[in-house]
Amino acid sequence: MMNAKPSSVEEYLSWCSPEVKEKLQQMRETIQKAIPKSKEVISYSMPAYRTTEVLVYFAAAKKHIGFYPTNSGVSEFKTELKNYVTSKGAIQFHLDKPLPLELIAAICQFRYLEAEVKADHKKKK
Repeated sequence: MMNAKPSSVEEYLSWCSPEVKEKLQQMRETIQKAIPKSKEVISYSMPAYRTTEVLVYFAAAKKHIGFYPTNSGVSEFKTELKNYVTSKGAIQFHLDKPLPLELIAAICQFRYLEAEVKADHKKKK
């Protein structure tokens, strides 16, 4: 889709078609509501959300939206994700179908709690 590196999520979205931009904006708003303490950044040339670590990423592809909640985010929700194409750390949401916003929010909240536990564990060492 794009070869240049965006400097912000706004710039990333501006490079997308209106149809894709609308879906990405839905995803963005869902993530921000689910993990309000996260900071929006660009990582690996994709929009990403981080606290003590990057929690989730998303990106536009030709026929789908890629959502990258790391391997644990996919494996924890494998039952709920059975109707989607998944791989280690990645989920594909086809552009011609509505985004499962409640599921995306649940995955984001899981990743946030997982990162918090990991950060607390590191502090105690």
